[in-house]
Order: sequence, then C-alpha cells, then structure tokens
Amino acid sequence: MLAVSTFQTSPALSITIATRESRLALWQAEHVKALLQDLGHSVTLLGMTTQGDQILDRSLSKVGGKGLFVKELEVALEEGRADIAVHSLKDVPMDLPPGFALACVMEREDPRDAWVSPHCAGLADLPPGAVVGTSSLRRLVLLRDALNALGRHDVRIEPLRGNLDTRLRKLDEGQYHAIVLAAAGLKRLGLSSRIRAIFEHGQSLPAAGQGALGIEVRADRADLIEALKPLVHLPSWLRVAAERTVSRAMGGSCSMPLAAYAQWVDGADTLHLQAAWGDPDGQLPLVRVGEQAMVRTLAEAEALGQRVADALRAAGAQPPAAGA
Repeated sequence: MLAVSTFQTSPALSITIATRESRLALWQAEHVKALLQDLGHSVTLLGMTTQGDQILDRSLSKVGGKGLFVKELEVALEEGRADIAVHSLKDVPMDLPPGFALACVMEREDPRDAWVSPHCAGLADLPPGAVVGTSSLRRLVLLRDALNALGRHDVRIEPLRGNLDTRLRKLDEGQYHAIVLAAAGLKRLGLSSRIRAIFEHGQSLPAAGQGALGIEVRADRADLIEALKPLVHLPSWLRVAAERTVSRAMGGSCSMPLAAYAQWVDGADTLHLQAAWGDPDGQLPLVRVGEQAMVRTLAEAEALGQRVADALRAAGAQPPAAGA
C-alpha cells in the first residue's frame, strides 16, 4: 500500500473550520484543528446548526436526505466565512455540488454498528413486543432480516432521530429496549462502555464511509488541498471510494437501504468489497454480493465499486424510483 508522507511543505495558513454543533461534530472538528495546529496552521471553529439537526420529527429519507447535514456548511465555504468543513463521511452526499471537492479522507475509526441496550445482550434477548430504534433504512432492513431468521416478528423497529446524546437519552428514558448506533461515534466521545455488543460484518454490514472523516473545501482552494495532504490516509480513502461508488451507482439516496463495506485482504493491495441491499417494504429478499480486486488508485477503487453495484442489480437490487 502506498504510504502518505506527513512532511509539511505548505506555508502556514489561517484556517476556519465549519462544523455542526453537536458534541460529536465538535469533537471531530477539534480533532482536525489540533492536527492542523501541530502542522503550524492557525485554526478556528465556526459552529453551525444545519437543517438536519433541526428536523427531528421525520426520517431523513422523507425530508431531503443526508445532504441536510452539510448544506449550511457548504454555504459558509462558498461565502468565505469558513475554509474547510469536517464531515462524518457517511453523512456526505455521493456527489458534491459543483465547485466543491473532497480534499482529504482521514484514517478510519471502527466502521461497525454497535448494539446499545441496558438490559438486552442482543437480538435474541429482546422481550416480547420489544422496540428497537434506528434512524437508518440500511439498519432497518438488516435488523429485520436478522429478526426474521430468529422468528421474532413481534419486535418493532421504530425511527430514532437526534444527535448521539439525544438518542442515548431516549434509550435511557425507556422509549426503546435497544438502539443501534455507529461504534465510531461512541468511541470518539469516550462512550465505549455503552456498547453492549458489536455487529460483525456478516451481521450488519456498515454504511458507505461509516467511521471515516472527510474534509470538504472549495475546489479552487489549491492551498488548502496542499495543506491537508499530511492528514490523508490513503488506505482509508481507497476503501471509502469503493464503497461510495456502489452507493452513487445505485442512486446514492437515503431512501435506499444500502450497505457497502471494503476491507484489505491477502496483503496490502487487494480490496474486498461487500454490499447489501434490502427492500424497505419487506417484499423482496435481502441481496448480498461481494468481489475483490487489486486496488492502488482511486480509479481502481471506483471501478471495483461499479462492478459490485452491477452485481447488486443483477441479483435483484433495485435503485430508488426517480424523484424518491
């Protein structure tokens, strides 16, 4: 695998980071701030509240998708009020608006899903009529498939919105018997003790880009793109590039229950990409496919992602209808 140099050659810059104001988003922005300051840059934060943070009574698939978490940050970049935006990459639309670029993907945290419950060690321990919370259509179809395999048709999967602390509070108040969250967010905030169990990839395949941080800039800011190079983790970028290509090729929408996860196997250059698609209405069976290839460049990662997307379609996966 190609190594990325950490030698800083770009001149010191004054950089403002646009960030959401949730505790996790601020942790992520502070993390990037510290790394950039170590490289000699002067860094400040611009905290913002996005539409995605404000709309909590409806699922993302019904109100405009994950782009609601980044639009205000992009406006700040466009207007020059901020220079970079730090995102959880799974919240970033597959295609950025014209004039914007993904300048950096950092080393990935644990990409897996976490089972969080005060009383139930896992799906099999849920009481009759239990309620499990998740905001993700991907998790919904994967949970439903696992529950059906256990014969647990009595368990309800209900929507769960809000930032990480809000979701944990709702669990603690007894609104849910268990919830499913990204392990990365819990670990970053020092909440690993809340994790009752980790879903391995065969149980709950992660979302494209889950656990990875991406940094967005205006495409014309060559100075920032150069300054961010020391933060790039190429092995992580190649993995998420393959995953995001699957999502893009399948429609890249929050209304599509899609999982995509790539990992290195057989040494440093072979990337194995798995993907799963589920019918949100539960009428069609869960589709799983996988393929591996030698990957050393973003173009090769994207080619692998396209092949896996083609395999999903051939196996019966259906992209969302136009306008969905």
